[in-house]
Amino acid sequence: MSRLYWTIRARRDLREIRAYIARDDPVAASKWVDRLRKRARVAASTPLAGRRVPEIARDDVREVILRGYRIVYRTLADSIHVLSVFEGHRRLPEDLTDPS
Repeated sequence: MSRLYWTIRARRDLREIRAYIARDDPVAASKWVDRLRKRARVAASTPLAGRRVPEIARDDVREVILRGYRIVYRTLADSIHVLSVFEGHRRLPEDLTDPS
């Protein structure tokens, strides 16, 4: 299993997702963010199983989708770094199109 790291941006994404959902249901917000974190942990166990991000088309930048949310991560030799988490109908953040 690869080590899992969350970038500052990805942690901020999770906080924003939690805050948005918590306006209606704080318990559901916590559960949803927990599910997103769990999905990222699963991705860390098989990092190349995620699909290549179409907007980037690099083998080392992949994503998994959980009920419409995209979890975008970069694979390294022994770890994955979650770059961003966002709703799938939104565009990939522009600054991630070159995650060198």
